[in-house]
Amino acid sequence: MALAKARADATETRLAGLSMPEGGGWITAARRDALDRLGAAGLPGRRDEYWKFTDPATLVQPDAPRAALFDPGDDTPVFGELDRLRVVFVDGVFDADASDDLAQEGIEIERLADVAGTDIHWSRGLFGALEARGQSPVARPLAALNTAFAADGVVIRATGRVSRPVSLIYLHRDETSDVMLHHVIRVEEGAELTLLENGPGAARLNKVTEVDIADGGTFHHVRTQGRDHERRSVTHTFARLGRESRFKSFTLTVNGILTRNEAVIEFTGDDAVAHVAGAAVGDGKFHHDDTVFITHDALNCESRQVFKKVLRNGAVGVFQGKILVREGAQKTDGYQISQALLLDGDSQFLAKPELEIYADDVACSHGSTTGAIDEDALFYLRARGVARSDAQDMLVLAFLSEAMEEIHSPAITEELLGRLEAWLQRHRR
Repeated sequence: MALAKARADATETRLAGLSMPEGGGWITAARRDALDRLGAAGLPGRRDEYWKFTDPATLVQPDAPRAALFDPGDDTPVFGELDRLRVVFVDGVFDADASDDLAQEGIEIERLADVAGTDIHWSRGLFGALEARGQSPVARPLAALNTAFAADGVVIRATGRVSRPVSLIYLHRDETSDVMLHHVIRVEEGAELTLLENGPGAARLNKVTEVDIADGGTFHHVRTQGRDHERRSVTHTFARLGRESRFKSFTLTVNGILTRNEAVIEFTGDDAVAHVAGAAVGDGKFHHDDTVFITHDALNCESRQVFKKVLRNGAVGVFQGKILVREGAQKTDGYQISQALLLDGDSQFLAKPELEIYADDVACSHGSTTGAIDEDALFYLRARGVARSDAQDMLVLAFLSEAMEEIHSPAITEELLGRLEAWLQRHRR
């Protein structure tokens, strides 16, 4: 009883400083439904099963903790060499002057703030719908909070093969900014879309992305999280896959006091494929949490989870991954691996892999390992004239390679590997 009251009080305190954005009837109804879900679940606490490894206190407190701004200097922007359609948000507010013209063949892009005032829109049946489906069997109250109160984001509908990636750029210029962004993406039958994301976004960022992929659709997603080290963020990706659809998502994280990335993926059509992967490198005050829940509810579908973390100087990595195979989801192929490389004795990796299977013709596996640098491999490289620091960086990059291989574009892979190598060189002891 005392715990329930404390949760209710914390939720009430958080909501006291928020006001629901104005909008048309359909989006207001969706927001009110989300608020009801939040009220029923309450904001998360450390005693919750899926928060026991990550303290959500700074994510749920009324005010965002201050986060110092990072000066990029002369650094080339991430994805800056790619031909892409740039959509820029500054502390959660769309910046039209810094963004490109949103008109592009095969795609419709609009602001959520503009769509919210319409009576009829294709996103009407999607906004908040995938988030609501993702609340069972595990409640995700911070996602419900986002649906209820996020005032901006993008609404994207891919109707064909989109030639240029859509690049969402999140800039942080206010040390106390507290931002909620909500994106809705629909990939129509046979269409293909690549979404890129980079930038810290805010001192505290709560972001939800709902991705609905129709039969035969393809969605590629590559995200980088770095720069402002003192930032805190919680992100949720909810994806629903139709027949013969494809979903691939990769996240690279190199900084951040607290980051929690959740992915909730549901197979509803046969012969679909979903790969979700991540690579994280942390030094010092760094806590990184990947939480993934994949539900197989169709025939002959493939899911793959590949997560690698490199930690040192007291950094903490968390992985919670579950594969749920429902009755009748025969021929399921589910693979899950989470591994950590600890570069000292002060860091830690906490893992909770799970399988729950109700079909009998499946091939599912999971594994999790934690270890140090292979001294034999290190000795081999040093014996051939490679300096110790260079040899260690080479082994770290080799360790992360399996996750990096999940990126669909060789050009993007090469760029991110270069940035990883530069980060490792800057953080050498």
